[in-house]
Amino acid sequence: MDLDPDLAALRSLGGFFVLRTLPPPPPPPPPAAAADGTGPHRLPTLGEAYDGVAPDGRHDALTLRVATVGARLGTAEPRVAASLAQQGLAARLWSAALGCAVLYGRLPSLDPGLLRWDPLASVPDDLWLTGVRTLPGDADAVAVAAAVLDAHLEPLGAALRARYGVAAGLLRGNAGSALAATARELARWARAHGRTDAVERARALTGELFTHPLLRATGARAGTAFRRHSCCLYYRVPGGGLCGDCCLTRLPRSSPRAASG
Repeated sequence: MDLDPDLAALRSLGGFFVLRTLPPPPPPPPPAAAADGTGPHRLPTLGEAYDGVAPDGRHDALTLRVATVGARLGTAEPRVAASLAQQGLAARLWSAALGCAVLYGRLPSLDPGLLRWDPLASVPDDLWLTGVRTLPGDADAVAVAAAVLDAHLEPLGAALRARYGVAAGLLRGNAGSALAATARELARWARAHGRTDAVERARALTGELFTHPLLRATGARAGTAFRRHSCCLYYRVPGGGLCGDCCLTRLPRSSPRAASG
């Protein structure tokens, strides 16, 4: 099935899978008419976020996202907020890519320069794809890995390591955890809708993706279950605990909850 301009098939999946689309941007207004416009076309791209570009001359999008996540969770530790912000964005990117690969059999270009990002918004209003441009070739695991891991999660990880000191292994563990969660949700939807073809497609793609050098050591898989080999640091959030796929079996003494218990 060909990709449609609205990626409408993703809407039935809900949540993290939805990817809003934009037409190509309008031509810029003449200088005399230029004003502080609003709308998705004015948002920074993910490429600008990874590079630390601040189009508004104030804070770049990645810094804003980490600060926003930290404020929402009530943590004063930027490293914790950076880890959880990265995991959320990883889930968004895996969901859009896997959803298209499974339901359409094709991938749109998810180039960081085409994805506009609102760092203050929640799902699904955070990401906007400028124009649906179908990538050539099959939507196989190599193409999905290139679209998500190579184009996004590696440069995002490099930026977070440089700014916040988050370990590479932790960030890749987040990527593996987000992929496993995406695959589980996609399989659940496919079974509920009698789409055995989609179940098998999701299973095969996920299995191949976890053989990628950047993902194969991130955790242990058994069917759709996943036990990661690192911790995302959610336990350090006030009131937080251990995630269902955490490598830890009990709260560390350094966690806010353990310290107050």
